Amino acid sequence: MRTLFLLMLCAALAPSDVRAEPVHRGHAIAMHGEPKYRTGFPHFDYVNPEAPKGGRIRLGRRGSFDTFNPYNGKGNAAGMANPVETLMTNSADEAFTEYGLIAESVEWPEDRSWVTFHLREEARWHDGRPITVEDVIFSMEKLKTEGEPFYRHYYHDVGKGEKIGPRSVRFRFSGGVNRELPLIVGQLPILPKHYWEGRDFKATTLDPPLGSGPYRVATFETGRYVELERVEDYWGRDLPARRGTGNFDRIRYDYYRDTTAIREALKAGDIDYRQENISKSWATEYDIEPVREGWLKKESIEHGRVAGMQAFVFNARRDIFKDRRVRRALGYAFDFEWSNRTLFYGIYKRTESYFDNSELASSGVPRGRELELLEPYRESLPPEVFTEPFELPKTDGQGWPRENYRAALRLLKAAGWELRDLELVHVETGKPMAFEVLLNSPAFERVFLPFARNLKRLGVEARVRIVDASQWSQRVRGRDFDMIVGGWGQSHSPGNEQRDYWGSAAADQFASRNPVGIADPVVDALVESLIAAPDRQELIYRTRALDRVLLHGYWIIPNWHTSADRVLYWDRFGRPPTVPMNGVNTNRWWFDPAKAAALEAARAG
Repeated sequence: MRTLFLLMLCAALAPSDVRAEPVHRGHAIAMHGEPKYRTGFPHFDYVNPEAPKGGRIRLGRRGSFDTFNPYNGKGNAAGMANPVETLMTNSADEAFTEYGLIAESVEWPEDRSWVTFHLREEARWHDGRPITVEDVIFSMEKLKTEGEPFYRHYYHDVGKGEKIGPRSVRFRFSGGVNRELPLIVGQLPILPKHYWEGRDFKATTLDPPLGSGPYRVATFETGRYVELERVEDYWGRDLPARRGTGNFDRIRYDYYRDTTAIREALKAGDIDYRQENISKSWATEYDIEPVREGWLKKESIEHGRVAGMQAFVFNARRDIFKDRRVRRALGYAFDFEWSNRTLFYGIYKRTESYFDNSELASSGVPRGRELELLEPYRESLPPEVFTEPFELPKTDGQGWPRENYRAALRLLKAAGWELRDLELVHVETGKPMAFEVLLNSPAFERVFLPFARNLKRLGVEARVRIVDASQWSQRVRGRDFDMIVGGWGQSHSPGNEQRDYWGSAAADQFASRNPVGIADPVVDALVESLIAAPDRQELIYRTRALDRVLLHGYWIIPNWHTSADRVLYWDRFGRPPTVPMNGVNTNRWWFDPAKAAALEAARAG
């Protein structure tokens, strides 16, 4: 009897997740299904594990920087390789699978209500001190309480870390089913507690913080350049997830005022590599001797990334943009077909989904499972969500879309606007419709001005204001704009980040990633449903439902995309033959001395 009593007492006192033994423990964790790379894999398929170390690469950045702290949302952080490592790291050829980095292994129950990371004994900071469980717990709390708003949304359902062993830390989750949370925590950048304690984490800093990754800051000049040096004794250099990467001895980032200066620097050989995102420049500005001779390589490399969404973004907090009909009407004034033919040399496709170029994109009218997901919200959604495929206005590309103007004016009239003396005014207030588009690059001015011309034909006054990167950043964070050109990157496995993109809690939060100001209970519910998706197929259905509702909200005027990386680089590098789904990344390239010598000889001759 005494033995039975003791056993019952122990069971009553034991934590619930101890009574239910964990089901999974491994070197990796997949969002759905099993990891591609099994235990003991030597390296990822898309790297060269024998890539030599050495040499340098010089890269160009537009704008400036005034801080090395990228986590607090203050100032303009230096755009460079992250100096600190994460618990785990993604592969580039799977939808969403993470492999051990600081964490040697990961443990989780079937319901994914908690996760435990077992840290590597060899993981070290650049000052030689070990990365500890205390560092992990400190990092989560610091980012949630003092980091930029994104972290509060991203880690909202993650509880305080618990030390459960000398090198083991557990995080428990709240908020219902969320299969992504163990992977979300795996992405946590681990900060050195002993460095940041006693420092103001919320402030900008030009002291390069202590890191743990393959590179550290060697030299810099504020706003002009940052040069990184490879850490010779980097603790993770032989890990399977790091083999074949971080091959350059030096990486230099030079900062330029605008992209024209970056292109000229590339042509002159002052920088080594550029991804060209302006179609006109790609088509017309590289007919130069180095390209013709093959010294400066110009390649369009196909990728399998989700296109995401670049768009003219309404600030729906503004009175003139609160009416969905107005937002939809203004979209008729953007003549993509004319722009693509005249400005973009036919390079682009119109973006027609927040998840374009993937199986996550909605199409047609909702059917089957997608219709079941939307049915409970029928009374709160526009009827056409259920009856009409989402289609963007199209034109003949000749620059005078009369039918689109007529459609726009019908919508505007229904919304309470009318033309008076060629000016669109509100019927009740008599106030004309006028707004400003805020840009941080002159490159977009030539795209917006034809759009503004078409708006003028509707009686709408749209002005352009170009500001520097610092002012643009502060105004967007503070919602001090009418319209911007903005964007949202997407992955093949959307999840918690959607709260910060579209969630009501993020709508009025300074510096969140919801610049539109979307605050819609239906969108909130669909985001939570997506996050709780139990398997890949259900994730696809739930993402399509969210996509469809966002599209029919007309919160933005979609722009365009391409399914290739357009790259230019001087022929002094080697790169793996396989390009993964996520596209080109110079972190997998290496310096080739033989190519470099041949290039210099050819240019000298």
